[in-house]
Amino acid sequence: MSILKSLQERHQSGKKSIAVLVDPDKIDEPGRLSTLINLASENCIDYFFVGGSLITTTNLAQVVKQIKDNVSIPVILFPGSSLQIDANADAILFLSLISGRNPDLLIGQHVVAAPILKNNKLEVIPTGYVLINSGKTTSVAYISNTIPIPDDKYSLAACTAMAGEMLGLRLIYLDAGSGAEREINSKMITAVRKAVDVPLVVGGGINTSQKALNALEAGADLIVIGNALEKDPKLLIEISDKVYDWNQSIEAKK
Repeated sequence: MSILKSLQERHQSGKKSIAVLVDPDKIDEPGRLSTLINLASENCIDYFFVGGSLITTTNLAQVVKQIKDNVSIPVILFPGSSLQIDANADAILFLSLISGRNPDLLIGQHVVAAPILKNNKLEVIPTGYVLINSGKTTSVAYISNTIPIPDDKYSLAACTAMAGEMLGLRLIYLDAGSGAEREINSKMITAVRKAVDVPLVVGGGINTSQKALNALEAGADLIVIGNALEKDPKLLIEISDKVYDWNQSIEAKK
């Protein structure tokens, strides 16, 4: 089954998923990625996202290979540009930054990447990428040269997501950005969830299990955990327990 199809089925059933975001630039200490891989495997994480706004190292392929060699968890590229493509991953989020007005990230990078993706086995997942203000300028906002949607403009975010779905995008990804001061609030997530039928991904600023649960209850289908694991790897255990309990309750109702 394709990754997109799996996400769609989980969305329809009400089940939730977790992705661990690996920024190749931040895997600089020996054994750090191995520790993260083992932790993710032990806690039944659903996906690895690999990528970043600006990758200054050349180890993207190495990171993908190390994950693939050690676990069967799908590896999904989360690219900051058309340079961040590795055919050994399982899928790529084909991100269109629909919250901004930078044509290069709406279609420009995609034109460059399209012939490369056409000629390899990567599953391409058209994704509407929506940046939400998190209190400070994040790397992705600076690099993309776009202004995030204000965190109290719920209708604007909902209509942006709605337009993305109407354009044929198959996922909506709400992101506060790497190292966000605060997570996306529940009211924003709920507003977007009500506006679209496609699976909803939420990331940025989720650094406690309660924040993760809040995002899930508000309507997120998939939550993405990244920077917070650098400070507290055990956070993944707490969050995976919440997701496990949620999914078990769904099973019990069948």
